[in-house]
Amino acid sequence: MSLFLDALLDSSLDDSIRGVPPGAAPLRLRDVGAQGWKPAAGDMALPVLTLDEDAFAANRDLIFAYARRHGVALAPHAKTPMAPQIASALIEAGAWGATVANLQQAAVLLRAGVTRLILANEIGGRASGERLGALLAAHPDADLRAFADSPAAVETLAAAARVAGRRLPVLVEVGAGRAGARDRAAVDAILAAVVRHPGLLVLDGVATYEGAVATADPAETAANIAALMRRTAEAFALVRALAPERPLLLTAGGSAFFDMVVAGLAPVAEADGKATLVLRSGAIFFHDHGVYERALGALDARQGFACGGATAADFRPALRLWAEVLTRPEPELAICGFGMRDASFDQGLPRPLRVHRDGTALSAEGLRVTRLNDQHAFVAVPGGHELAVGDIIEFGISHPCTCIDRWRVLFGLGADGRVRNAYRTFFG
Repeated sequence: MSLFLDALLDSSLDDSIRGVPPGAAPLRLRDVGAQGWKPAAGDMALPVLTLDEDAFAANRDLIFAYARRHGVALAPHAKTPMAPQIASALIEAGAWGATVANLQQAAVLLRAGVTRLILANEIGGRASGERLGALLAAHPDADLRAFADSPAAVETLAAAARVAGRRLPVLVEVGAGRAGARDRAAVDAILAAVVRHPGLLVLDGVATYEGAVATADPAETAANIAALMRRTAEAFALVRALAPERPLLLTAGGSAFFDMVVAGLAPVAEADGKATLVLRSGAIFFHDHGVYERALGALDARQGFACGGATAADFRPALRLWAEVLTRPEPELAICGFGMRDASFDQGLPRPLRVHRDGTALSAEGLRVTRLNDQHAFVAVPGGHELAVGDIIEFGISHPCTCIDRWRVLFGLGADGRVRNAYRTFFG
């Protein structure tokens, strides 16, 4: 364990953190599990966000098994939880490395001892390049690869390498819909720019992101992704021609269409013989009751999850939001104590799963979140439902990436529903 992680576990939690009971004495992060808190029993200040640790571990084992079966590596995207404890644990479990989206995320993981990183984004101009260089100079053990989708991005990385005092590996980003080189001419321009800096930069492979070309039409999405994979393979051949002996990377893969990435790029890596296909899936470890539930349902519909008899339906949502019923101002309305500051809502509203009252789990059938304010959730209640003030509702969420970022601490639950770990998040 790194000194940073050890110090993190010794850091203090108090009731300024959501979930910690008001008036509780400050305690160390490592001691949270000894408190026996159970959100369903009202032991914690609500609302609170929790991680089902058994579900998370099952999801981890399932996607790792898929990666082994298909001969690919995993660099989970750290932007989903931004919790160095979780990133480090995934490395220990066998992840090839981790993915970050910006310099702040890279700095957090490097401090935590996660040294093999993919910086899956362009970072801006010369000043940002110099900041990256300073970060790398401060972490001489860093093994970081960065995206470039234009000659300007290449110059930024060259500036970083000058400050760092060492060569920086470059991944040529091919794309559509978001960042990335759009055609052969753009790829050629990137390659020429890298070659102009032989003492500062080295070609390390090709990157893309298939989710940027997805649409509401499954057939159109499949066609778009297949075309993007072909363009990525073509760019890889150009990089290989300039770096005939170097081990190279091909990298893509979110948590919705990674099967299409494997179908399109795994044969390219295998035929090359010196290339590794790295998936950057991050939300898959958390799953959800919304956007990824639908995405993995679609993955099974196209029979895309080939893993020794397992299906994508075997992934389990691991996040729960717990909140109390504050008032029943109308017969068919309940107001719960959470809102937009606590839950994601960009790709679907939270879903009531169970009602907890005095240690008993009751049905949440018919309950539905209709809208959110800053601190309030409006829940439609069907006629005859005996939902009462003080009941605790357990919600599933949609889109982990925009839910966890609202929380400074994520509480891990054991099979008995009690908190056994606490994970600090670092979203800046």
